[in-house]
Amino acid sequence: MAKFSPAVKSCCTKFDPDQVCRPERWLRQVKIAIILLFPSFFVTMNTAELAGLLAPIHQFLHCRTPQAWLEQAALPDQLPALLIDHMHCELKAAQSAALLIRRYATDDGSARALLSWLKPYEDFVYRKVGDGNFSQSKNALIGQLTAKGTAPWQQQVLEKMVRLIKEELHHFEQVLAFIRQRGIEMQPLSAAGYASGLLRHVRSRDPGLLVDKLIIGALIEARSCERFAALAPRLDGELQRFYISLLRSEARHYQDYLQLAADISPEPIDERVQQLAAIEAELILQPDAEFRFHSGVPDYLIA
Repeated sequence: MAKFSPAVKSCCTKFDPDQVCRPERWLRQVKIAIILLFPSFFVTMNTAELAGLLAPIHQFLHCRTPQAWLEQAALPDQLPALLIDHMHCELKAAQSAALLIRRYATDDGSARALLSWLKPYEDFVYRKVGDGNFSQSKNALIGQLTAKGTAPWQQQVLEKMVRLIKEELHHFEQVLAFIRQRGIEMQPLSAAGYASGLLRHVRSRDPGLLVDKLIIGALIEARSCERFAALAPRLDGELQRFYISLLRSEARHYQDYLQLAADISPEPIDERVQQLAAIEAELILQPDAEFRFHSGVPDYLIA
């Protein structure tokens, strides 16, 4: 007989046949069960594959995540903040990509379609509207979005960012499933100063403004990938498999952002990448008042 973890057993024993009359709750229960019952659902990697994936990211970033942050993140008491903030970060990543599409790559009608696509997720997080079932939202973006302009990079931004949004919203739902499965109460969290600290340094006019935002997107995605990999071995088996499963998409996102920046910039981006990466490292290494997924080391841990 197959042996399941207590979390899986709990999920399965809570099944109520009467919920067939409540399909939204039943579908949510099935989604959680699938995530927990099938470890092969999560992509696994051997040591060589993991090292090969992380090598360019470690070279791109100017520092590794401090051990003090990793030790704090692995504490059971920090799990609610870790998962809730992670869920928020997935939504913010989707919003940032949508903003780039709306500003630079699509017409007004397509821009409105993007806003409608994200609205149920934003309503759930920021306005406490909805039950967290997004099965209808997944099909909200039907048909082709229309690129504005004829520059090849505009179509590239549209295609790469739409794919990124789909993946980030899928990750959002996966994290939400873990939050619910573990009985974590949703609570408001203030944002870390990480992204705003980076965005303070963008240039004021295009194409420099757009190039800087794309480089910053690459840095954020690369840092997420680096932290997932560093944190995974410190977490329980279910979360470890999940975080490892995110690495390939996060690594691709960083590469997509960086390639778009290189394609759009009228000059080589190497120097600008180094400047912004140095700022990113300062934010990661500096003390932070609160623990968040992209925060520096909590200041109460620093003597």
